[in-house]
Amino acid sequence: MTTYLGNKHSSFNLRNASKLALAVNLALFSQLALAQQQDSTNSAEKPEVITITGSRIARTELVASSPVASVDEVQIQLDRAVNVEDITAKLPQAAAGANATGATVGDSLGSSTIDLRSLGQNRTLVLINGTRAVPFSFRNSVDVNIIPAGLIKRVDVLTGGAAAVYGADAVAGVVNFIMDDQFDGVELSASYETAQDGAEKLNTEAVFGGDIANGRGHLTGYVGYSERKALLAGDRSWAMQNSNSMINTGGFYTDVASGNSFGISDSGAVTATANNTNINGERNLIQPMDRLSAGLFFDTEFSDYAQLYGRVMYAKVKVNGAGASGQTPVSVNEKVTLTIDNPFIPAEARNLISFDSNGQAVVNVARNLGLGLQHTDAVRESSQYQFGLKGDITDSLRYDMYAQFGRTDETSTIYNNAYKINNTGGSRFAAIANSVDLFDPNLDLSSFSTPLLYSNRERTQNVLAATLSGDSTPLFELPAGAVSYALGYEYRKESGKQIPGDAFRNGTSYAAVSVFDMNAGFDSKEVYAEVLVPLLFDMPFFDQLDFEGAYRISEYSNTDAKNTYKLGLNWAINSDVRIRASHQTAFRAPNLGEFASPITALSLALFDQTDAQFVPRFAGRFNGDPCLLGTGNAEQCARYGAAAVGTPFDASTASYTYGGNPNIKPEQAESSTLGLVFTPSYIDGFDATLDYYNIEITDAVSQIQPAAALKNCYIDNPVAGNPLCDAVPRNPQTGLISTAIVNDFNLAAMKQSGFDLALNYRFAAPAFMGGSMKAGYQGTIITKQTRQNNATVAAIDCKGTFGSACSGDFASVLQADYKHRMTLDWNIDTVGVQLGWRRIGSVENDANRSISIAAQNYIDLSASWQATDEVRVTAGVDNLLDKAPPLPLSGANHFNTVSDYSVLGRTLGVSLRYTPAF
Repeated sequence: MTTYLGNKHSSFNLRNASKLALAVNLALFSQLALAQQQDSTNSAEKPEVITITGSRIARTELVASSPVASVDEVQIQLDRAVNVEDITAKLPQAAAGANATGATVGDSLGSSTIDLRSLGQNRTLVLINGTRAVPFSFRNSVDVNIIPAGLIKRVDVLTGGAAAVYGADAVAGVVNFIMDDQFDGVELSASYETAQDGAEKLNTEAVFGGDIANGRGHLTGYVGYSERKALLAGDRSWAMQNSNSMINTGGFYTDVASGNSFGISDSGAVTATANNTNINGERNLIQPMDRLSAGLFFDTEFSDYAQLYGRVMYAKVKVNGAGASGQTPVSVNEKVTLTIDNPFIPAEARNLISFDSNGQAVVNVARNLGLGLQHTDAVRESSQYQFGLKGDITDSLRYDMYAQFGRTDETSTIYNNAYKINNTGGSRFAAIANSVDLFDPNLDLSSFSTPLLYSNRERTQNVLAATLSGDSTPLFELPAGAVSYALGYEYRKESGKQIPGDAFRNGTSYAAVSVFDMNAGFDSKEVYAEVLVPLLFDMPFFDQLDFEGAYRISEYSNTDAKNTYKLGLNWAINSDVRIRASHQTAFRAPNLGEFASPITALSLALFDQTDAQFVPRFAGRFNGDPCLLGTGNAEQCARYGAAAVGTPFDASTASYTYGGNPNIKPEQAESSTLGLVFTPSYIDGFDATLDYYNIEITDAVSQIQPAAALKNCYIDNPVAGNPLCDAVPRNPQTGLISTAIVNDFNLAAMKQSGFDLALNYRFAAPAFMGGSMKAGYQGTIITKQTRQNNATVAAIDCKGTFGSACSGDFASVLQADYKHRMTLDWNIDTVGVQLGWRRIGSVENDANRSISIAAQNYIDLSASWQATDEVRVTAGVDNLLDKAPPLPLSGANHFNTVSDYSVLGRTLGVSLRYTPAF
């Protein structure tokens, strides 16, 4: 892992923007007039210019005012990355996001997303070669499974807001995937990775490229297939601890008239009590996935002034996982009418049933239907098409314009579920009560089960953009050099459409989940300007001093967007020491899910750990009613009409509602960075960067979970008028909770500050070893991290914690205040070996810091061998010491652990790359 000295956005006022626009027009006409008068000196070959992450101004060096950390192609290949998740999981700046565990909720559906600094996957902007990747969800997240890991040349991680350059959503930062679109030749690769008992990963890929149009263009293509197998909870002993049970297939029966009850054991024997079964061992720790991907990158010159370029990318990803319904087998808990002539009633139980004069008895049946674990197949097809035209108008003026269209189509189907209502509106189960043997634990009800469409979803994104960039050479130059600039316009239109399956739209399935109809969209129109002004050059203590600024004017159809800016300084004291600083504003526009999704209701029983319907991934969102448990303030409980301590509460009678808000506003953010770049000439091969960052987000979209609202209302802040009490209203007749309201509002404020440190040292290996060595370190240290859910409550100290109270956008629940990755490489002749050390700092539960998780350390070992000119073999072991994930006493969101930690244990992998010579 290396540190990339990149750039970001910029800012100046509208008057300056207007002046710059006029200057560009004058420059254009003057340059065209002078083009034929340039002498041979002026027409000499100029240094190659490049565009770096965080700026649209092309330049000749990889330095700028904003910090960018990078992972290069060499490291990606050493890590034997099959999916992008394999890369980002090892980035200190990145939290888990949605990942292979499927432990997140919302509309993730087997995706892999990026969550920078645990600030939320919706606050991280994902780019491919500097332009937006197509999102898949209504929360604007990108499933990075669509990006081919084998073609990635570099991954840049930009700290802080970048709205002035890239527009909305870059609040926490930007992740830019730089693809190798100039690949030359053919490369065939295959890799295999496995953990004990499952989770095997297989990847095959072919990459090809070469010149076209008589050398005036280039074409790069790829096609690949990858597969990830499941890993079951039963294959990890730690995952089976404290596992929950549910009613068995024999069932438990209660005669309504007499209250008599009995159960049926797994062997078919009549018992006095209910019989439970533990099905956790069959649940997925890792969700199986397969992916087919293909694409083309191309460019060709039509003339000295015009180059056509673009890309076509396609990926089909299929994930079999928990989905919205979870994996718990469906069960019934309902009253049926048994007739006295029912031949299946066990003899030992017949006397416990009260038949009336009509020979009928009403019996409540609680029974696992025996359909097996539920699972959701999510099939997601993503495609993106980009066509652009760019070129040099003169030596000092360039243009770049492109059109981009992206679309994701997704179909999700739930298996091992069933319709619970028949054509006449009655219960299907009750209708068969006397025609099949309900008391047989081996009863085959597979005819009940049918694949149920959960939803069809379509997500589109259209972008039109044009940028004019150059420098002021034809008009003027400052003593330190010419002023560089970029001016541009961007139009973006996004839409989302969802059609639920009828069983989940109408609530007629056994899964206690629902899906909403949706057809919404928005568009934005933005103009932006960026400037790079050289202030001083080649002076004592000022080898270089540049000012960077950017300003973006934004207009959104669905909200009142704020204009954004950046101010930055890049000061090279000498060739050894450089100081960089920036301050920028950013905003995140309401996404489709936040402003357009309707209110959806679920049963609160899904969130109650004491209820049979409880879904494990919802743990921590509802922990019971403090007033009934006796932990709440008695005066406050009385003030809000709560039922008495010990009153039974059936969570299935209450609802958990969530949804959008058409009046939601953009989130606002300000971020500042101050960094030191140290490249001492007197220490050959050494470089270091240290960057401080501070990010403050206001008007953040927040959803108050019922557990947090109840705790604040009745325990932490039990005062009259506490607004959080209204988030969990009660039935005025019973005093029991009726609804938990979890809608989107601009309630929260978040602050985070810290340091990113990167060190690299290349040196000769000891003589007895030979070759060369490289030591690398990349770490992040969080000095402050708070979240204030609304203005009426105190901010939560999230630094060094885990738990849902600090979680952002249904993703990561870990806020470690220290993470690093250290590597030591040894290269000799055709062999390279790398020893890696990843560390996640200790954390405490965010509720009261009474539970701690010690720092976790992972040792990785990998080696590569250039066997021939055409064949390279890479092998390695991740988590060499087979470190199991930590098991906190509470606060886990994935079985007994936290999904941010690896659940695999030790993994072994090998990859083979064949590059034939032609």
